[in-house]
Amino acid sequence: MSSANEEDGSPSTQTDLLDKNRGNPDAARKFHELNQAYELLLDPLRRMALDAKMRIKEARKARFANYDAKRKGLVEELEERERALKKVRVEKEQEQNQLWKENERIMEEGRKIREEREKELRKKELEREETERNARACLEPPELGSRDTTVRLKYPLSARSSLTTPNTISALLSPFGAVDEELILMSLKPSPPKKPKRATVLVPFRQIGGAFAAVCASGRAERGLADIEIDWADGKEPELIGWLKRMGKLGGGQAERPDSMKHHISPALTASTFRSTPATSKDKLIPPTSSSFTTFPSTFPDLDAAPPMPSSANLGSTAGLDYESLTLMRLRQAERERLEREIREREAEE
Repeated sequence: MSSANEEDGSPSTQTDLLDKNRGNPDAARKFHELNQAYELLLDPLRRMALDAKMRIKEARKARFANYDAKRKGLVEELEERERALKKVRVEKEQEQNQLWKENERIMEEGRKIREEREKELRKKELEREETERNARACLEPPELGSRDTTVRLKYPLSARSSLTTPNTISALLSPFGAVDEELILMSLKPSPPKKPKRATVLVPFRQIGGAFAAVCASGRAERGLADIEIDWADGKEPELIGWLKRMGKLGGGQAERPDSMKHHISPALTASTFRSTPATSKDKLIPPTSSSFTTFPSTFPDLDAAPPMPSSANLGSTAGLDYESLTLMRLRQAERERLEREIREREAEE
């Protein structure tokens, strides 16, 4: 075998190899490596050292493989822990996010409830103020107009031929109250053919009570007013009369007993001063300027006094603040405060 090996390493063999690898630039390097390996295998000592080195290398490789297995286990354990921590962190973030959303929802609901309550309170306050204004408006008497104490008489002259002067008119109406005779205006209108001649008279009373009594007695024969039509000068009832009726200060009994009005005089209110304007036609009659008239009978209210204010119970019932709505409002407020307190406690613990 040694002879064979020697023959293989002979120069002729090298020449053959070179000839077989002609044109290959790596042939010389490979031949050199093979020659060194050949010499190493031929030396027993060097071969034993190489075997020991290979065993050490294999042992080291096995040891490192074991280390890799442990390291892999540690890495997997570490990754598992990281995944668990990440899961816990995500769950905590989700819980905090859910808590934040719940807090926002409660705050939004509380804001809406507060706005609704404020809106309802403003609405009730406006209703209460409107009720108070209406109550004050109902309690306050209207102003006395310049013609509210003046009445208009219409009658045929054929039936009342004596009523052609202010003196006779004043005497006719004196049972109802004092009359400003100087301000009585009369108009004798020419009537169409075949119709009786009629007279129109504007009579200013000094008291609106006297004017009201005269209007109520219009056409009543027992009062001496047959064929005499008495109405308000403006063609409608004064606002003050309507207010007195609504307040219960004026009833039908006063109109039936006008004589009693003269015995109840009160310095509560004076009539407004009449103003005269130029007449544009014969039939337009407006009383001229005069001094203030005398006051109402005492059966009329004192219009200078402050009107009584409506009671708080009536205002409360009018505004709609009943017991059930107040209780429901308080329960909502208590529930909202409890939820806000729990949220603050949770945030403090975290």
